[in-house]
Amino acid sequence: MQLAMIGLGKMGANMTRRLLRGGHRVVVFDLDKTAVETMVEEGAEAVGSLEELAKTLGKPRVAWVMVPAGDATEQTIAQLAEVLDEGDVVVDGGNSNYKDSMRRAELLSEKSLGFVDAGVSGGVWGLENGYSMMIGGAAEMVNAVRPALQTLAPGPDEGWAHVGPSGAGHYAKMVHNGIEYGLMQAYAEGFEILQASRFDLDLEQLCNVWNSGGVIRSWLLELAGNAFAEDPELGRLEGFVPDSGEGRWTLQESVDLDVPAPVLYASLMTRFRSRQETSFQAKVLAALRHQFGGHATRKATAP
Repeated sequence: MQLAMIGLGKMGANMTRRLLRGGHRVVVFDLDKTAVETMVEEGAEAVGSLEELAKTLGKPRVAWVMVPAGDATEQTIAQLAEVLDEGDVVVDGGNSNYKDSMRRAELLSEKSLGFVDAGVSGGVWGLENGYSMMIGGAAEMVNAVRPALQTLAPGPDEGWAHVGPSGAGHYAKMVHNGIEYGLMQAYAEGFEILQASRFDLDLEQLCNVWNSGGVIRSWLLELAGNAFAEDPELGRLEGFVPDSGEGRWTLQESVDLDVPAPVLYASLMTRFRSRQETSFQAKVLAALRHQFGGHATRKATAP
């Protein structure tokens, strides 16, 4: 099939490569001209604007959006709505909030345009291994992009599914990422205990052992082993951990649904703490211990 890929960050570029390898015609657009040139060298066609994109693709058009969630996605989809025609389909493959996806589907429907929300997982490994994709939207819209989905997935009938109506794909991906937060936090805590122990343990070795039949074997554990192989003490890393927002959305959803999610809560709070050079909370705790018990405190170093 033919489609446009809008946004050539790491995932968008690798998805384009996989589509090209699968024999699809891909027209690309990105504000980063170097990224566009790279894709052209690999077989894609380039356009300089969304208007040109609409003129270049044959009907019905499929425009796959891989730009950052939020304003960038909102503006891109709004612009596409002005240049596309009845029967064309917009796919949002970013990490958008599912409520935004439901709203965008309704707005595009008023213009007789289709909308598919694609929750995409796989990271930088998706190019070779394929992507796990949770797809939301009307059945006829999903069928319109099925050839691309079958190429991007690990296999034509594996690793992807039409999970429900508009918003369902991004909802499933949201919870997927929330679970990921908790898994990562559990591994992080366990490895810190191992690293702090009296034993001189080889953390990469343990990853390999656990991944060979252990109950906690996983791809994340395999990636941890890769990280320890490259830098056993992780000395080249700063313990600063951002979040894309999906953990927050999952936690808010748990509150709205009265579903307890203490693991997700703790893992998200730990990420917040990782970004603080100093913690006022910790200063209050130290001050209180000193006030009631005379416990020793450490003086802050002068800036």
